[in-house]
Amino acid sequence: MLEKLSNFLSGWKMTILSGVFLLLSFILPRAGVSLTAEPAWVTVVISGLPLVYWAIRRIIRNPGISKISSALLISIAMVAAIAIGDLFAAGEVAFIMAIGALLEEMTVHRAKKGLHQLMALAPAQGRRVVNGREEMIAAENIQLGDILRVLPGETVPVDGVILTGETSIDQSIMTGESLPVDKGPGDEVFCGTINRFGAMDLRAAKVGEDSSLQKLIRMVREAESRQAPTQRIADRWASWLVPIALLTALIAGLATGSIVVSVTILVVFCPCALVLATPTAIMAAIGQATRHGVIIKSGEALETMGKVRTLAFDKTGTLTTGRLSVSDVLPLSPDISTDSLLTLAASAEARSEHPLGKAIVAHAQAQGLPFPEPDSFRMEAGRGVDAQVNGQRLLCGNEKYLQDHGAAFSPTAVQALDTLRQQGKASVLVAADGRLLGVIALSDSLRQDASHMVNALHTLGVDTALLTGDNQKAAEHFARQVGITQVHADLLPEEKVRRIEALQQGGAKVCMIGDGVNDAPALKTASVGVAMGGMGSDISVDAADIALMGDDLSKIPYLKWLSNTTVNTIRLSITLSMAINFLAVALSVMQLLNPTTGALVHNGGSVIVVLIAAYLYDRKYPGERAEKTR
Repeated sequence: MLEKLSNFLSGWKMTILSGVFLLLSFILPRAGVSLTAEPAWVTVVISGLPLVYWAIRRIIRNPGISKISSALLISIAMVAAIAIGDLFAAGEVAFIMAIGALLEEMTVHRAKKGLHQLMALAPAQGRRVVNGREEMIAAENIQLGDILRVLPGETVPVDGVILTGETSIDQSIMTGESLPVDKGPGDEVFCGTINRFGAMDLRAAKVGEDSSLQKLIRMVREAESRQAPTQRIADRWASWLVPIALLTALIAGLATGSIVVSVTILVVFCPCALVLATPTAIMAAIGQATRHGVIIKSGEALETMGKVRTLAFDKTGTLTTGRLSVSDVLPLSPDISTDSLLTLAASAEARSEHPLGKAIVAHAQAQGLPFPEPDSFRMEAGRGVDAQVNGQRLLCGNEKYLQDHGAAFSPTAVQALDTLRQQGKASVLVAADGRLLGVIALSDSLRQDASHMVNALHTLGVDTALLTGDNQKAAEHFARQVGITQVHADLLPEEKVRRIEALQQGGAKVCMIGDGVNDAPALKTASVGVAMGGMGSDISVDAADIALMGDDLSKIPYLKWLSNTTVNTIRLSITLSMAINFLAVALSVMQLLNPTTGALVHNGGSVIVVLIAAYLYDRKYPGERAEKTR
């Protein structure tokens, strides 16, 4: 009952009414209007009672020193002002505190907007196809393996794999991508994304709480429920500052012989701005990050990220796409062209199930080259394939496989293979009737924005390192391409952990960025773990402190910038609030402030701190302008 009354009195309507009576208390006496009752009493009741309620509640419920709160100090200051007959000061203290609380609530509400948007996108129903007939069912009733039909303009109800149909999907809520992504049979689609154009049928792969959207909602909720270390420190400071304020007020009152000085010190000493500084900044930053496709699981992770000076990257799936593709087609015989070599290799590999063979066939198809099916086909696991195509015997495989079948290697061929090996590329040699024709090289392609991302991090004063299980030469080749100078290769998962621990010696803060199951231990060991692509390994996402909803590498410099900005904002707010408090105490002792003016100075500081945090929510990342001009 009392809590409901307190919440009612703390609302905007009653606070505005409280302000009206406070204004009347200030204007009417100066207009020569005599009053039988002081209007400020209404302000004291409306804005003061909630403060007294929360102060008493914390004394009863909170343990130890945390019983002492800023609400208690304000309540004491308000009662003291009433005792000396300064009703306007008592009402003003209560009113400005109420305004500060409402501004904080507004900032927190704005910061949670990203979560509200995610929750609003959770689909309520889906179109299930059973024996060729459609039926609308509630989203929570969709089962794993159900066939669902999604029409243009509809929201995808669960995570799934497209069976039929080609379309474009708006994935902005999940990945931050502004343009729709083309999808076809075999492609994954995610819950909450929007089907923009063609109709499609999909098979449900993750339903209910396992869907990507629900996973993101859970992570945002977890982030909002955790506090940063600075926030906890500020809370402890607030508890200790209250008894210090009481002692200071007592000493100053005795020294000056003025109870007004004591009351003024009680008013200005309240650490409200200090307590507000970190939570409002953290919530604003988490809210902004959510809008940009970055899920920060805790204020502690955000704050620690702001102190990170080394970012360590996994290679495959992080700096690279994680998909093999043909990078070079090199004829080694003067009488064969590039297209002819690729056509022969695709024919030989047409029935292959090996990833290298499939990549060669896919590349030939993408180039529009027609190639015949082999008349016969035989594969030796880990070595190569032997196929008959139009009466010609074709061999595709590694160096040893072709040598075992009598193929001769010229010095040019040996040099080409060595060069490709140093570049970290896989080589498939092609021979016809025992004669070496050429080599097709495949590699895990580098993400287009990897180099720009690393340069942006270096601009922010961050060192970068590459931790990978690849061989040293391949790792160095990729590192040179993106501008990373520290390279640690041939690492098993436990060796990545040891390398992270070595980088953290001396208390250094290290961030690990990865995407696979094998990265999970390193993500947990690092000061901050960032999982690339919220659609990747559930284990790596769970192990990480921060998750990127997509594979956009530009989110990493943005995350570092946001963390730096948040830490700087917190430091600025704490410094500002402490400076205002101590200055106001000094002015109060000098009797230059009274309870009324002291309340204005102190609570003005609280409002400034909240507004600084509100500005952080809408602050623009400078790198966005650079991205648009590229």
